[in-house]
Amino acid sequence: MEPTLFRSRRERKLGENVAVRLEGVSKRFGDQVAVDNITLEIRDGEFFSLLGPSGCGKTTLLRMIAGFDTPDTGRILIGGEDMTGVPPYRRPVNTVFQNYALFPHMTVEQNIAFGLRMKRMAKSEIAERVAWALELVNLLGFEKRRPEQMSGGQRQRVALARALVNEPEVLLLDEPLSALDLKLRQELRVELMNLQERLGITFIFVTHDQEEALVMSDRVAVMNKGRIEQLGPTEEIYELPRTAFVAKFIGDTNLIPAVALEPRRVETSLGAFVLDEEDALTPGQKVLLSIRPEKIRLFREKPSLPNVFRARVDDIIYTGSENQYILLADGQRLLCETLNHDIQEPGHEEFDYDEEVWVALTPEKLVVIQEGLEEIPHA
Repeated sequence: MEPTLFRSRRERKLGENVAVRLEGVSKRFGDQVAVDNITLEIRDGEFFSLLGPSGCGKTTLLRMIAGFDTPDTGRILIGGEDMTGVPPYRRPVNTVFQNYALFPHMTVEQNIAFGLRMKRMAKSEIAERVAWALELVNLLGFEKRRPEQMSGGQRQRVALARALVNEPEVLLLDEPLSALDLKLRQELRVELMNLQERLGITFIFVTHDQEEALVMSDRVAVMNKGRIEQLGPTEEIYELPRTAFVAKFIGDTNLIPAVALEPRRVETSLGAFVLDEEDALTPGQKVLLSIRPEKIRLFREKPSLPNVFRARVDDIIYTGSENQYILLADGQRLLCETLNHDIQEPGHEEFDYDEEVWVALTPEKLVVIQEGLEEIPHA
């Protein structure tokens, strides 16, 4: 495994074995390449997320692991066994779908027990396992209800219980929270995290929601145009994006075009900046500087810091927990975020519309991006 500056929050609890391995997997639909030659390993007990915009190939990749789609090239191994041509019902996986896919004419307990009955399991064992699954998702007492008598969050719990009751080696989740309102999504993602950690089952989670992936995952694969642009622990994906696409897609960022003057000094429209970068640049090399809004510092008086320039506050957006400042400086538009502290807090400053401020981009907060510059037309 490659060394990393960050340690995944639950990395030490993961198994040493590989739960799912993809080897050169590709899939086309007519002239459209949906998945392009992906090789990937997912470990036992890992909460792994496939993240990307619509059409990036993440759901197609999940469907191939489930067996609903067959790759044009490559192999899919689950638990060390080649499952490439194995039908879905013979794979040690279960899928939780975005639309729940519950049987409307069945009760909660009948929905959960359906897969067990298909396996011709004894009635006593079915009853025992259904009760275990209901307790697991906090739905004891809802056994006789039908799906239309339940809320969206409760139906999602039923779908989760139906998948887990079969004790799969791998649970596949295809945007299972996207149909829920924000508050419920936030509650259920914490429940999912806790549930996955208790059970120790490998979760492969498809989402287009960046915050969802960052909060829940051990590792994230950011997908774009059928390929994995970056793969790593959540902290690494956010703090050290390698491409312009990843920097823009994961949260908010500011991208500043730059040209290297020296190995650790660049020229931008805002002035010459010094860098705190291990990889030295080649003079004349074009790069992008990425800095997150919360890492920009604003001052009324000029600070004794590197990479300082003047800007004007063009707009202020109040979000409750934060103040967002839209800054304009020499044609460059920047977003800065500051926590909404108590106005009486010593040293706290708020800025006004059209106010001229000093902006500092400290070298250790600037990330130099050398890949995928074509994603930003003006770079």
